[in-house]
Amino acid sequence: MANLERVTSYEGKEGEVKKAVLLYSGGLDSSIVLKLLLNNYGAEVVTLTADIGQPSENFEAIRERALKLGATEAYVVDLKKEYADEYLSRAIKTNSLYEGKYPLVSALSRYPMCRKAVEIAASVGADACAHGCTGKGNSQIRYDLGITTLNPKLKIVAPIRDYQLTREQELRYANQWGIPTEVTTDKIFSVDENLWGRGIASGILEDPNAEPPMSILRLVVPPERAPNEAEYIELRFEKGRPVALNGQEFDLHKLIRQVSTIAGRNGVGLIDHVEDRAIGLKSRDLYECPAAVTLIEAHRDLEKFTSTFQENTFKEIVDSKWTQLAYLGLWYDPIMEALNAFIDTINLRVSGEVRLKLYKGSLRVVGRKSDYGLYDKNKTTYLDTDNKTFNQASSAGFIEHFGSQMQAAYWLRKKV
Repeated sequence: MANLERVTSYEGKEGEVKKAVLLYSGGLDSSIVLKLLLNNYGAEVVTLTADIGQPSENFEAIRERALKLGATEAYVVDLKKEYADEYLSRAIKTNSLYEGKYPLVSALSRYPMCRKAVEIAASVGADACAHGCTGKGNSQIRYDLGITTLNPKLKIVAPIRDYQLTREQELRYANQWGIPTEVTTDKIFSVDENLWGRGIASGILEDPNAEPPMSILRLVVPPERAPNEAEYIELRFEKGRPVALNGQEFDLHKLIRQVSTIAGRNGVGLIDHVEDRAIGLKSRDLYECPAAVTLIEAHRDLEKFTSTFQENTFKEIVDSKWTQLAYLGLWYDPIMEALNAFIDTINLRVSGEVRLKLYKGSLRVVGRKSDYGLYDKNKTTYLDTDNKTFNQASSAGFIEHFGSQMQAAYWLRKKV
């Protein structure tokens, strides 16, 4: 295994990369890539481990593992605040749910990592960036396009993809080179976790008809085991951005963590999703996203309350396009700047409070208030009997003209 022959479709040669910055999580894939870069590419390796909110990671242990496996330098960088402020805040303002369900847990986290990898590559004089993606997933697209857009001179090296390694081959290679791993052949789950949630794939989940075992959950309590009493929370938004929870202000990355804990213990945020990957495949994933689901639901409700009908219906189109571009790895396409400008404009009035009720997996907005709310109780109320604020008699004429084309077309079709 040390001298793996490259597949015929790969034309790379040993020595083509002198120094590579490896996006290193410390897991099986990235650890094997580190060894392959040393053994088969003859490259010097500098690792980058990004803290984007993985709650259980021992980053010092990951750093030491990288150095032990042969990295000359191992960077551990805290990107939580940047990730929340520059990426997750936009996902909230965009009500971003890919195909109506997936909150872009993995997708959005790749972009701050790309930016930091390019920055480190420049500082250490690297000529390449490397990652541990396979050729079947989405993140390879985000890494490849993100890095080469920011610095077209950098090469991309992806040994797992280049060698088309299976998980079984990776495990054998890990055993041969003494690479520590918790993955086994009988329980092979692929887990990606950050501040925005947790994504689980592979193993039994590859059967789309198999119910996921609740034992693999970490962020969300199974709804049937959640508390028997509902829990209420209040979120305050300023210009579309959540700034306070239950009256207490937090930096966004800390607020997200607080909401995740509360929603998760009430069974909120479990998503079983078959999605369309950018690469053309369908995949089945299980997501735990208590904070994302809660914050997006609250924001969407407040935005609808403060925006006009035309704004709301058009923004649904913009939201869908933004989410698709972020998912597909097209974060730096010029249209994103235009979409963000529209999204920011709409969110100038999305300020106020939203009250939510969480109970055994259900999430419901039960109240909202805003100085910019377009709801007019004086006109809407059925208790207004003096007709001073709304002339109901004028509705009949409106209805007559409003439906005139439909009625004409209906009878013309009858003739045909």
